Amino acid sequence: MSSFRAAVALLVLLAVLASRAHAQDEAEIASSDLKNLSIEELMEIDVTSVSRRSERLVEAAAAITVLTNDEIRRSGATSLPEALRLANGLHVARFDSRTWAISARGFNISTANKMLVLIDGRSVYTPLFSGVFWDVQDVLLDDIERIEIIRGPGATLWGANAVNGVINIITRSARDTQGGLVTLGTGTEDRGLAAARYGGVLGERTSYRGYAKYHYIDALALSRGGSAEDPLRRAQGGFRVDSQISDRDALTFQGDVYEGVIGELTRSDTDVDGGNLLGHWTRQLSGESALELQVYWDRTHRRVPGQFEEDRDTLDLDFQHRLPLGTRHDLVWGLGYRVSRDDIVNAPLITWVPDSDTQELFSAFAQDEISLMGDRLRLTLGSKLEANESTGLEVQPSVRAAWTPDSRQTLWGAISRAVRTPTRIDEDVRFLLPNGSVLIQGSRDFESEDLLAYELGYRYQPASGLSLDLATFYNVYDDLRTQEPPASGAPFPITLGNNLNAETWGIELRSNFRVTPWWRGHAAYAWFRKDFSFDPGSRDPTGGTAEGNDPEHRFLLRSSIDLPRNLELDAWLRYVDSLPQPFIPAYTELDLRFGWRVNDRLDLSLVGQNLLHERHPEFFTTIPKEVQRGVYGKATWRW
Repeated sequence: MSSFRAAVALLVLLAVLASRAHAQDEAEIASSDLKNLSIEELMEIDVTSVSRRSERLVEAAAAITVLTNDEIRRSGATSLPEALRLANGLHVARFDSRTWAISARGFNISTANKMLVLIDGRSVYTPLFSGVFWDVQDVLLDDIERIEIIRGPGATLWGANAVNGVINIITRSARDTQGGLVTLGTGTEDRGLAAARYGGVLGERTSYRGYAKYHYIDALALSRGGSAEDPLRRAQGGFRVDSQISDRDALTFQGDVYEGVIGELTRSDTDVDGGNLLGHWTRQLSGESALELQVYWDRTHRRVPGQFEEDRDTLDLDFQHRLPLGTRHDLVWGLGYRVSRDDIVNAPLITWVPDSDTQELFSAFAQDEISLMGDRLRLTLGSKLEANESTGLEVQPSVRAAWTPDSRQTLWGAISRAVRTPTRIDEDVRFLLPNGSVLIQGSRDFESEDLLAYELGYRYQPASGLSLDLATFYNVYDDLRTQEPPASGAPFPITLGNNLNAETWGIELRSNFRVTPWWRGHAAYAWFRKDFSFDPGSRDPTGGTAEGNDPEHRFLLRSSIDLPRNLELDAWLRYVDSLPQPFIPAYTELDLRFGWRVNDRLDLSLVGQNLLHERHPEFFTTIPKEVQRGVYGKATWRW
């Protein structure tokens, strides 16, 4: 804990130095839209992920965290996974230069499969394993409006695989990104940062923007020293058009393309590329009633030498209608359809049977929010119905309640059911031995993993410069994935089954505080426990460790100081407890950012990351790899 105490002492020293600087000169403090919001105004931010409609953050009946554009900018993050570290309710661990293990409330592995991730309403999970390839999920960070993170089930509205949470990345309208922007940066680990964006108008009702970016991330280090030879080089470009085509109708059309090369230590490089197109139409029927229709197409290609090559095309349609009924009921209902087709090139030791498959998903949902006691008590009832070819009809209901006795506090609770439906890796994969015999195989009898979640939370703003947020949960899982050897006693083939059960529980605490008008901060703590059990007759030798490796304690402290003469000083301290099996030691790390807003057009920043150790591991890898200390500088020019 010596590094932890040293980091805290450094934060205190920086605050003292900043205080002296303000005593000498309190003029010309930098300004930005969200930076100068009071705690009250931050609590009033509208969120949409909890109810599929706009509602005040303080009143949301869910454990939700909102990361604002300014928080992301001042963190020094250069990628989406790094930005998600700001939410202490998420366990974010770096696997290698391109792979991240990200999950909420347990079950974190490099192919974590219980979080639903959306970018502007487009689901980016892959039906291959029900997780996210984070190496190809990217946006221009300057264009993010906010990231809404729900910890806990979101399946009633968002469907299967929103089991432990939902991450909803929302970018700004083209109307809010007018003019030009160029960013250039380089450093020891982020070797190359380059981005350009330009926005303009087409007539009085239509705005547009286009962007291009490039990111070169250096390789991680081997635990014994030397390079892991796994750098990531990725280029991406895209556009967005927003049009108010009439007084009642709004249309958004956007798309992205990307291409990347990922180095590998023991084989040839991995190639990735793809693109997407999305259209979103909204018609405002009245002040509280609206129709929404969204359609997107997504294509991905990934070639991993020696493992597999996959081409995947996904088409998704989603319709939603918000319809207030009387004075007490606010109904939201919708329909959805998704079809995803893949073509896989098998490798000598990994095959997929069949090597091409088309998966269809039909869905419908309805949710009614009922206002009681003069709007102080709100009861929300809803359910999602989904039909898939593997398990048939899945029903995912929830009951939520929120009591808001006054504008400064909310007590909420929820009971929800969510499922993770089978994927290609659960049903169709075959891992082979060199002699061609099967080592591990999927099963067409694989069932959906099931969760019943109980949540209770409380938000409170005791003073104008302080807000507190408490969330507790108890989760019961059934039919989790197991690895079952043959009943004959032979070692192989191992077949994937559903004989694991689990109970998890935990506490999540957060606080935003403003010490002075020029110094604000954020503190968070998460405690997590889990207990596994097996169905009678299970022969799984892993003890459940293959389904998650999670820390018991996590702690985060952030400090943002606005110095005179448009200078900014940000510090970010985080502690992650040890991972039990396979064992990874606990670590404490500190990031520092020094920024200077030279004028209205030019921003300069210097960022140090993972400053307390030369390198440290964050997750288990077959060839041990470690994250290194890094420093980079960046300049952003706007006009």
